[in-house]
Amino acid sequence: MKTIGLIGGMSWESSAEYYRIINQGVRDRLGPTASAQILMWSFNFAEIEELQHRGDWEALTARMVDAALLLEGGGADVLLICTNTMHRMAEEVQRAVNIPLIHIADPTAERIKAAGFTRVGLLGTAFTMEQDFYKGRLMAQHGLDVLIPGEEDRATVHRIIYEELVAGIVTEASREAYRQVMARLVERGAQALILGCTEIMLLVKPEDSTVPQFDTTAIHAQAAIDQSASV
Repeated sequence: MKTIGLIGGMSWESSAEYYRIINQGVRDRLGPTASAQILMWSFNFAEIEELQHRGDWEALTARMVDAALLLEGGGADVLLICTNTMHRMAEEVQRAVNIPLIHIADPTAERIKAAGFTRVGLLGTAFTMEQDFYKGRLMAQHGLDVLIPGEEDRATVHRIIYEELVAGIVTEASREAYRQVMARLVERGAQALILGCTEIMLLVKPEDSTVPQFDTTAIHAQAAIDQSASV
């Protein structure tokens, strides 16, 4: 079994889901007492959030590279960044290490294409929805047509992530707000929806939209299982 290196703590709420999903998947695949070999570097998300909103991506990149090198040095065979937003510096992280980094957008796109969808709505932080590092990869490398919510809806989605979900707060009012955002994306032609923030799965469930949802947390974790565990 390969050792999985997780760069987490962004937030720990979703990192805990990674740990749970990966271990459950390894147990299902290898037997009732099996569990995954995992190393995790967990950031203090308060520091990460401050740098994100200051726009200091250079400092954030340095921290991510340092974490990746620590995990590689500790014996990790494969790396995951347990957040969509911080894939903004995925290429820099991959260049810094000699082990593969599983980019969260790639297995997600493969699932979407295998299901026969070509036009998807993207939910995530404002950074993920508005900057090109994520939706650009989906379009350029995977040929998907990516829709993002309108300005007001993007602000709502972002606010709920940072003010509620990263703190483990889940409310029916916020679930309803997301339902409305998703419905508007569907009205614009989205055939499916990407839950492109690893905390959104804490709030949104399959029944909250009329089209299929692709949960990046679960898909990313499954990709780690596929690379690390063999029967």
